Amino acid sequence: MSIDLFALACALHAAPGLAAKTDIGLATARLGLSGALPVPTGDDCAAIPDGDGWLLFAIEGFINEFVAADPWFAGWCGVMVNLSDIAAMGGRPIALVDALWAEGEAGADPLLAGLRAASDQFGAPLVGGHTNLRAGHGQLSVAALGRAKRLLTSFDARPGDRLIAAIDLRGRYRDPFPNWDAATSAPAERLRGDLELLPQIAEAGLSRAAKDISQAGLVGTAAMLAECSGVSITIDVAAAPRPAGIPLERWLTSFPSFGYLIAAAPADAPAINARFSARGIAAAEIGEVAAGGRVAITDGVSCETIFDHSSRPLLGCGPRRVA
Repeated sequence: MSIDLFALACALHAAPGLAAKTDIGLATARLGLSGALPVPTGDDCAAIPDGDGWLLFAIEGFINEFVAADPWFAGWCGVMVNLSDIAAMGGRPIALVDALWAEGEAGADPLLAGLRAASDQFGAPLVGGHTNLRAGHGQLSVAALGRAKRLLTSFDARPGDRLIAAIDLRGRYRDPFPNWDAATSAPAERLRGDLELLPQIAEAGLSRAAKDISQAGLVGTAAMLAECSGVSITIDVAAAPRPAGIPLERWLTSFPSFGYLIAAAPADAPAINARFSARGIAAAEIGEVAAGGRVAITDGVSCETIFDHSSRPLLGCGPRRVA
C-alpha cells in the first residue's frame, strides 16, 4: 500500500496533540525551567535523587470535554497515565493522589468509580487528594509518586541508537477521542506485569532512554524525545506496530493505553523486542537516532520533516549534554 508521505507529514505536523505540547514551552519559559537543571524538566516525571535511586513525581490533568464525555474512563486514565509515566522512566509506583471537581455527588460518582477501579487493577493505592462537589462542571487531575533503581529518561537517546515502538494492540478506540484502550478489559496480572517490563529493561542495562507515547501520538512523542536528547530521529512509518484496519494517519496520532518509545543500542534492540513479544505486546524497530535537530518520517524512499527543534523548540527543555 502506497503512502502519500507529504500529506501524512502535513497532517502529523498540524495534529492537535502535538500543537498542545507547545503549551509546555510557555510554562517552562515563564517558570525558568529547563532540561539543564539538577532535576531536569521535560521528562515524563520529575526524577529526584534519593539514596541509591530516584523518587519519580508525575501529574496529569484532563481536558474538560474528556471528563464530561467519558467520566469513568477519565478516572481510570487518571491512574493509568501516571503509572505509564512512572514506568517510562524505569520506575514502579508508590501511591497516587487526586484533585477532583464535580457538580454534586452524581457528577463525582463515575470519576471516583474509575479512579477506584484502576487503582485496584494496577495495585497502586490512592492515598488522598482534594474534592470539590460544588463546581459547575467536572475536572480531574491526578499525581503519582514512584521510585526507580535505574532511570530511563528523555535526555539520553544517542546517535546510533535504534528507536523501538512497543504498543499493546489488543484494544479498541473510545470515541470521540483518539484513545486506544487496551487496558480496561485486561486482567490485573497482565496490566501489572506489562508495566514491570520497563523497570526490568532499565535495570538490565538494555536502554537509557524511553518515553511514554502521549496525546502527541507516536511521532509527536518522538519529537519530544528528540528535543530533550538533542538528536534527530527518523521514523519508518510503515514499520510502526498498528492494529489491522486502522488508517495510518489516525494511528500515528492516537494515544495508546500502553505505548512506549525506547532508544537502544542496535545490539540490545532484539532483546528488548523479545521481552515485549513474550507478553503479547507488539514491538518493532521503527527508526534510528542520529546527530541533528529534526524529526522526520520516511517510507523507505522519501523523507519528510515533521519538526525541527533546532530552529523552533517544542518544549523548551534543552538537553543536559551536547549530543
